[in-house]
Amino acid sequence: MRKLVGANVARIRRERGLTQEALAELCGLSQQYLSGLERGQRNPTIVTIYEIAMALGVSHIELVQPDQQGAG
Repeated sequence: MRKLVGANVARIRRERGLTQEALAELCGLSQQYLSGLERGQRNPTIVTIYEIAMALGVSHIELVQPDQQGAG
């Protein structure tokens, strides 16, 4: 699950044209935390997932679902 959330955050962040630093500023987390999250090394809380989702402009559900575009 950590790797899934991290991969989704990284993919959506890149789709939005954001750096880790820019996303960190938007959601109030450190760039180091986001880096670890994207690498699947952090275990985010529900609140953290929600805050990142709001900063990215997506539903928190999108961060925990498998990427449908890459399926099949």
